[in-house]
Formats: sequence, C-alpha cells, structure tokens
Amino acid sequence: MNQQLGKRFVKLIFKLKQSLSRGHRELITAASVAICVLVLHSIGLLQSLELAGLDQFFRLRSNEPPEERITIVGIDEADLKEVGSWPIPDANIAQLLQKLNVHKPAAIGLDIYRNLPVEPGHQELRNVYKSMPNLIGIELLANDKNVNVSPPLGLNQDRVGFNNLLYDPDGKVRRSLLYWHVKSKLHESFALKLALLYLKSENIIPTKAKNNPEYLQLGKAVFTRFQANDGGYVGANARGYQILSNFPPKCQSSSGEFCSFRQVTMRDVLADKVEQNLIKDRIVLIGSTAPSLQGFEFIPYSSTLMGTAKSVAGIQLQAYFISELISAALEGRPLLKVWPDLLENLWIFIWSYLGAATIWRIQHATRSLVSIVVSCFVLTLSAYLAFLYGWWIPIIPSLFSYGSSAIWMTSHIAYMQGEWKRSKEFLHHVINTIPDPIFVKNEQYQWIVLNEAYCRFIGYPNKFLIEKSDYDFFPKHEADVFRQQDDLVFRTQKPQEHEEEFTSADGQTHQIATKRSLHKDSAGNFFLVGVIRDITQRKLMEEQLKSTAAELFRSNKELKLKEDHLRYLAYHDPLTGLSNRKFFAEQLCESLHWAQHNNLLLGLLFIDLDGFKEVNDTLGHERGDRLLMTIAGRLSNCLRASDTVSRLGGDEFTVILPAIPNVQIAAKVAEKILSSIAKPIVLDGYAIRVSASIGISVYPYNSQDSETLMKQADTAMYRAKQLGKNRYEFA
Repeated sequence: MNQQLGKRFVKLIFKLKQSLSRGHRELITAASVAICVLVLHSIGLLQSLELAGLDQFFRLRSNEPPEERITIVGIDEADLKEVGSWPIPDANIAQLLQKLNVHKPAAIGLDIYRNLPVEPGHQELRNVYKSMPNLIGIELLANDKNVNVSPPLGLNQDRVGFNNLLYDPDGKVRRSLLYWHVKSKLHESFALKLALLYLKSENIIPTKAKNNPEYLQLGKAVFTRFQANDGGYVGANARGYQILSNFPPKCQSSSGEFCSFRQVTMRDVLADKVEQNLIKDRIVLIGSTAPSLQGFEFIPYSSTLMGTAKSVAGIQLQAYFISELISAALEGRPLLKVWPDLLENLWIFIWSYLGAATIWRIQHATRSLVSIVVSCFVLTLSAYLAFLYGWWIPIIPSLFSYGSSAIWMTSHIAYMQGEWKRSKEFLHHVINTIPDPIFVKNEQYQWIVLNEAYCRFIGYPNKFLIEKSDYDFFPKHEADVFRQQDDLVFRTQKPQEHEEEFTSADGQTHQIATKRSLHKDSAGNFFLVGVIRDITQRKLMEEQLKSTAAELFRSNKELKLKEDHLRYLAYHDPLTGLSNRKFFAEQLCESLHWAQHNNLLLGLLFIDLDGFKEVNDTLGHERGDRLLMTIAGRLSNCLRASDTVSRLGGDEFTVILPAIPNVQIAAKVAEKILSSIAKPIVLDGYAIRVSASIGISVYPYNSQDSETLMKQADTAMYRAKQLGKNRYEFA
C-alpha cells in the first residue's frame, strides 16, 4: 500500500514539473511581448491606431433621437446671400436675438466673433446685450495678443466663454476644455457657460467632487480631469481642465448628414417661421454652417472605415459639448474614463499570456486559427461593451500583444517541430539500419518513429501505427504494462529494461525484452526510444516476418506516394497552388534552352500588385491571403496551357510565355492580366480593388541568359510603378 502511494506521489511530482516548465515558457513569452508592446505604446507608435479604434466604437453605437434641449440657428449660404455681407451687420444680429428672446429660451449662445462694431446697428446690439441676461458670447484665448479674439463689445465678461478647441495629431477633436488659466485669470468655456446656465434652472451648480476635490461635479456627474497619457494618448497637451469627450450618440438623416440637433436657419427666425417649441426653454446656439466660412471640424463621427471623412460645423461641435455636460449632470450618462496605468498594463499582459498559452496548448493550425479569431472577437467585444459604459480600455495594444505572442509562440512551435522532424528523420535513418525492432514515442506515449523491423514484428504498416498508442493495438493488460514502463522512464529519466508479453497482429503471443531510454533534442523535445529483442523461438519470428511481407509492400507503396507529395510541395506555393520560385527558375532555363534550339521568341513578365499592403493593413492577413488566391486564379485564366505562372513570394508573380511570334503578344497578355486584376474582388462584403505593375523582357532581344532577363523584367516593373502603376513597361 505504501509503495503504491509512493509511486503516485512521484508521478504527481513529474506532472507538476512538466506543467511548471510549460507555464514558464508561456510566461516568458507573454512578459517579453507585453514589454515590447508597452514600449511601442509609451513612445506613441500605437496612438493613431488607438484613436482610430476609439472612433469606430463611437460609430458603432446605435443612433438616438435628436437632442431636444438644444436648437441650432444656422447661418448658411442662403442667409449670407440674403444679408449680402460678412460679418453680418450688428442690426441683423440684434434683430435675430430679439426674435429668439420673445420665445423665452433657457439660454442663447452666440458662437460668432463680435469684437468689432459692424454698422449699422451697433448701439442697438449693445442695448440688446444688456436686456438679455441669458445670452453667452465667445472669445478666443491666446497668450499672443495677435491671435487672441476679444469678447463681444458691450457684453459683460462673466457672460463670455472661450471656444478654443483641442486638436489631436490627426486633426480631430476628441477632448473638451472646460477651464483655462490665461494670464493668471480663470476662464470658462463657451459650452460650460451655457450648460451651467441651463442647469441652474434645475438647481444644479458646480461643486467639488467628494472623492476628489480637484474634480468638478455637476449633478450626477464627476468630470475626471484628462492627463497627458490617458487612454491611447501619449504626451498629449493637458493644459487647463480637459475631459475626454464622450460624444452623445448621433442620429443620421437619409442623406447621410448628422442630425443630432434640431436646426433652423437665420432667415426662418427673422421671418417668424420657427415654431415656439423649438426655442422655448431650450439652449439656442447661433453660428455659421456655411461651407464658405470654413468653420468646420473633424470629430470621431466624421470618419468611416472606408470612405471620405465628413466634418461638422463648429456650432454643432459646441452643441455636442453642451449636450454631453447636460446629459451627464441630469441623467448620469457615462463620461469617458480610463483605467489606471497599472490596470492597463495588466490587461495587456493578460492578453499577451492568452496569446502564448492558446497557441502552445492547442498546437493545431486550424484550431489555433479559430481560437485566435474568437479571442480577438471577444477582446474587441469586451472593449466595446466597456466603452458603452464609459470606459476606454486599450484595444490596439491588447490586440498587438495577443497577436505577437501567438506569432512568437507559433514560430517557437515551428522551430520545435522542425527540430522534432529532423530528430525523427535522423532516428528513422539510424534505426532502419538496426535489425532489432525499435520504436520511438513522444511524451503523449504515441509512436512517432518506427523502424521496419518493428512494423514487421507488430504486424501493422507504419502508417497505421504513427501517432497511435499501445492501447489502440494491444490487449489492455499488455498495454497497461507498456504504459507503466514508459512512464517510469519518463519520470526517472533513466534507462530501464523489462521482460514483457507481446501479442502481434495475428494473435501470436511473444516473450520480449525491451530496453527503454530517454533522449532530448536541441529544442527540448523529449522522446523515448525502445529496443526489442524477441526471446521466443526463432521459428515464430520467421513466420511473423513472412506474414508481414505483404504489409511491407504496401508500406513501400505509401512511401512512394509520400515522396511524390513532397516533390509537389517542393515545387509549388502552399497558399496559391502556383509553381514556386524553384520551379520557375528551372522552367525558365528549360524554356530558354528550347527557344534557343528552335529559334523562337520567349517573353518574361514580372508582376507586382499595387495596393496589396494597404489591404493587408486594413482588412488583415487572412483576407490578404484570400485576395492572393483569387489573383492567382485570374492569372491562370489569362494564360495558355503552355505558359507558366509562378508566385515568387509576397505579392510578386512571374509569367513565362514560350514560343511567341512577336513582342506584341506579350503586350496583349499583359493588358489582359491588368484588366483581369483590376476587376473588384468581394471578400466578406468588402469590395477590394487592386492593380498591378508589369515589367516585360523578351528573349533574345533583351538578353540570352535567364538572370539578365529576370533583372531587366524586374527593372521594367519598377519603372511601371514609377510611371503611375496599373500598366506594363518593356525592358
């Protein structure tokens, strides 16, 4: 009983060591990749991608009805034409303000610079300013007085807010500036002024947050102050009191324009054509929407994954800022927040570890690919759901760390498998020279290499035994003994010799002596080698060898089939099925020799795809591979049966045109290829367009040797790219 418990304990320790060794490898890979990704993140190389990912999250949110607390009075091109000048005279502005004030708006925001008098009507406008305590004007703050734009003349400073915007490196506005100290004076933003004026009627005033007195609190919302490295930002300008803008969800009209806010024109207001309910108790914003005045900005909703970015008018951007402040204060709509650096780093490390662990533990191409796709989907979905609740968590660094760990581990596994393959080939070569039956097993107790003597001895061909175990072929009581002895060698790592019973395929029972020993290759793969001596009568052994002769013949036949398959793999591209570089080189030499012997022309086309890198970068390598397979099919369909198309690697292809009567035939083939490749390719709903640049050299006009022909065709191809792409050039 004690001896049995001891064996179980030793076995448990052995499995624990194996588990720790595997985990050690995964942790090292995950930590190394995570550190590299964090370094890339810290120097800003991932900032643009992270901001672009945030924009897509904004666009994925479901549309909502227009904001009913804000109305925009837009001054469009028709208004400018009707007024006849810009700036608009003070008399027109005064009349517009009076018309609006009649309907008792909660607040009016004048998003037009009025720092200079514009006659006629300047005094009238100053009088209107004094009669409207709910009016907020704008100014532009700057330390340089030449850039600074003063408040409207006649409007008290406490009724003026700055409209300075914060631009990201890509020119978009994703942050809002609430407070700013300029020349030792605290200024409030235009949007904050109007929001506070509106919230005052709801008995909401600005206070210090309970959890952090340095943060502003309005009603239900605490506005976390933006820091220079928050979220995907690296070293951003964090001047003043900024917040990350969680723009309210948009609605969209049938024409594709943003319609998140009710909008009327100045001429409709002046003509009394605007309903009272669009003004009463609302925040009314007055500003330009005319494209000629160029007061437009880019926000997250502006960009699309595929298409031209659409800018929004500055007055609409201010409406977004105001709506965000009011919705957060009154309804508790989530504001955009970020995790602490430690939590973000841990999140990135976790996904780095998952990438390494997934590939290492599955070690199967198809299942690994499915697992990677599912994991990336789960990561993206998690980040998106967190975003819906107001959390901006790093998705691009996480995807990078997951993918890099998976690639790193895949390359490591490929290295191990390469070493494993070389070890098996070496062992197979060595053990086949030994007359005794020999088997080699992996750590899963599966046969991986068997010599012919073993196959003859057991009575099964090699193909039936490889990657199978003793339990698949022997009675259970015999397989239990074999497993026990194998396990002993793996645990102790010492050679063992043991006598056992062995039942062959024909049901005969043999007495055998098996010597087992453990070996390790340069990649750290362990394998068990067993040498068998048959200690039964020689006659039984001879009969067993005769009974396996037919099986040996079948085994040799299978070997021949494998050799043919290996030859195919050696001469063909595994992705597209086209001939590879090696086959191309041999075929070119053979075709040149035939052309020289028969005094014929030979054309050589070098083809390089235009725009393939952008497809890979935007749609991913999987769709890129499918694009290459489609292009390969189109190339084959453009050629004769005697022509040879090859893939040299990446997006480079070659075509050999033997026995052409003149160079015009090569030009016609090139035109046919260009036309075929230029046709759109639909992958997963995406219509992709690529083109090609083709260089042509002709034997014997350009050269009589293959190397020079290839160089000249390659040079001509690059010239075609320089001349505008989607064309061909002769050498």
